[in-house]
Amino acid sequence: MGSLEEERLVQMVRDFIESESSPPTTFTASSNCLSINQVKYFTLQEILGMVTEVEAEVLATVLKHMRSKNDVEKTTGEKLWLVRRLKMDGFNASLCQTSWVTSLGCPAGDYEYIEITLEDENGDTIRLIVDLDFRSQFELARPTPFYKELTDTLPLFFVGSEDKLNKIISLLCSAAKQSLKERGLHLPPWRTSTYMQSKWLSKCCKATDAIVYSSRENREAKNGYSSLWSPPMVKPKRKGFGWWFACVVSSLAWA
Repeated sequence: MGSLEEERLVQMVRDFIESESSPPTTFTASSNCLSINQVKYFTLQEILGMVTEVEAEVLATVLKHMRSKNDVEKTTGEKLWLVRRLKMDGFNASLCQTSWVTSLGCPAGDYEYIEITLEDENGDTIRLIVDLDFRSQFELARPTPFYKELTDTLPLFFVGSEDKLNKIISLLCSAAKQSLKERGLHLPPWRTSTYMQSKWLSKCCKATDAIVYSSRENREAKNGYSSLWSPPMVKPKRKGFGWWFACVVSSLAWA
């Protein structure tokens, strides 16, 4: 990777973070609520600001492809398109489809996201979740000003671990409940932490290789559709991603 490309990726991550950052918040509630809201707001900022080297590299790669893509079908088509390109870059990426049945207080549902697995220097597996429409999953129809500020802080593209995601879900679902309570409304089942966790962390998860979809689509091409190509197999990356990515991490600290 040339120095020019390195600088472009670093700047891309920096620009994304700056564009996703909400303006300084203003708290207008009572002194007690002021303290609670401040804690929630800055806790969320801290969670989002703890970006590992591998998360930063994956985010830079996702941004590079999403900004260069042409018209791609939304939802599944868009995710498969990105999975193929992540594989071209050496990432062990797959499309994950979760589903869950109705349980106490949690209606049935399904969801799709991208999963990337890597190995660290010790050979341990690192699992990252990539979501291309993260912020909207937490939005409410009639939010309080404070809850709106929280959701505005969330990134459009999420790249992070299960632990980071769990912390965000816990904080946002608690804030959503308080927001709806202030509006005289009850928390709907599809905004509970159990339902939200099921989207990305359900044990009933089917991981599908994009090449499988490409093979099926190529067969369908015989019926008049354009032939789609499958990316070549590339050895999965390890955590040692090169010296240049230290630049990205350092830029995250002050962006």
